[in-house]
Amino acid sequence: MEGIDGKVAIVTGGSSGCGVGIARRFVRAGAKVVLADILDEPGQALAADLGHACRYVHADLRSDSELQALVDFTVRTYGGIDFLINSACTYADRGEEATREEWLDAYNINVFGHVVLLQMSRPHLVKSANASVVNFTTEAAHAGLAGRWVYPSSKASIEQLTKSQALDLAPEGIRVNSVLPGWVRKPMHDTAPPEVQKAYANWGDRLHMLGRLGTLDEVADTVLFLCSSHATFTTGSCMYVDGGHSAMGPQGREKVLPTALRKAGGATSP
Repeated sequence: MEGIDGKVAIVTGGSSGCGVGIARRFVRAGAKVVLADILDEPGQALAADLGHACRYVHADLRSDSELQALVDFTVRTYGGIDFLINSACTYADRGEEATREEWLDAYNINVFGHVVLLQMSRPHLVKSANASVVNFTTEAAHAGLAGRWVYPSSKASIEQLTKSQALDLAPEGIRVNSVLPGWVRKPMHDTAPPEVQKAYANWGDRLHMLGRLGTLDEVADTVLFLCSSHATFTTGSCMYVDGGHSAMGPQGREKVLPTALRKAGGATSP
C-alpha cells in the first residue's frame, strides 16, 4: 500500500497476538517499527528477527515515565513518529467481583495509558504528512457478556474516545480510527493442546459468517490500510475485520423459516 514505506510506527502490545502480525506487516511494507510491551523476551526476539527496521522497548502503559522514554527512543532512533497503533490490552476480568483496584488497573492499560501515549506522541505526529492513530476495540463493546464487566466496558470507552480524538485532532492532520477484529488465530494456537485448537476452530465456525478464524495478516492489512495514503479521508471510524461476526444474528448461519414451521405445525394462514 502507498504511504507506508519509510514511515515510523509505534505498536503497543507488540510482543504477542495481533501486535506481532502488525509489526511484521508494517516492516514488510517498508516502515520502521518500535515494539512496546512488558513481555521482554518475545519482544526482543521479534525485533531481532525483523532486523534493523524494528526495535523493542520495555514500556508499561501504567507508567508515564516509561511511555515518555518510549516516545523519546522512537524519535531518537528513527527521527519521528507517523503512526501510533494501540493494540495492547489486558483481558483480566472478574465481572461483578472485580475490585476498584482491578478496574483501575485494566483501564490504565486498555484506555488511560494509550491516552497518555497519544498526548506524548502528538508533538511528533503533527509533523507527519499523514499521521494516523489506530485503536483496538471488540464486538464485546456492543453486547452483554456473562461474567465480564471490565474488559467490554473499557473497549466501549475506546470507541467513544476514538471519535472524540478524531474530532479534536483533525485540524492538526492526525487521523484516529479503530479496528474491531473477530476471533483471530494467534501464535499461541500453534502450541496449544489439541482440544484448545479444536475449541477455537469450532468458535470460528460458529461465530463467523465466513466459518473460520481470522488471520493476523487480515487484521494487520486493515491497520495498514488505515495508516496508508489510501485512507486519508477516513477518520473517526471503526473498521470491522471480524468475518461477519458483528452482523450475524443469534441463530447464526442456521436457517429458521417461520412460514415453514407454521405450516409444519398445521397453521393455515401465511
